[in-house]
Amino acid sequence: MDEYQKSERTSKYGFMVIGLTLLVFLLIQLASRIYIHPFQYVMIGLALVMFYTLLVSISEHSSFLKAYLIASAAVMGLITVYSRAILRGFKFPLLVCASLGSLYGFIYVIIQLENYALLVGSIGLFIILAIVMFASRKIDWNNE
Repeated sequence: MDEYQKSERTSKYGFMVIGLTLLVFLLIQLASRIYIHPFQYVMIGLALVMFYTLLVSISEHSSFLKAYLIASAAVMGLITVYSRAILRGFKFPLLVCASLGSLYGFIYVIIQLENYALLVGSIGLFIILAIVMFASRKIDWNNE
């Protein structure tokens, strides 16, 4: 599989990565009562989209692995620093960074597993859903 095919396969997971990352921010907002403005959600979403732009442009001049590492580190760093300003303190920004790192690592593994990608992806998504369900179980959804 060449660099462009890997980049294309990675971009197919874009909605999932963006959605799950914004879900992490929403859960943090609900759990901590820290208000995150819609503009801040948009900025985070745009930073996540930049990952794919960086990945494709860097992989034209380097290996896919190096491009993936640079793009993911840049976006993780940007979002972590930005979330530090939004979320005050270090606990939640570190959670965001760990979530993004896990997600980007998971996507990279799926891209490398051509024959088992669907199986590993399905199991991974099941685990992610279980974590989100577990993390959101004590949120009072009636208290607005």
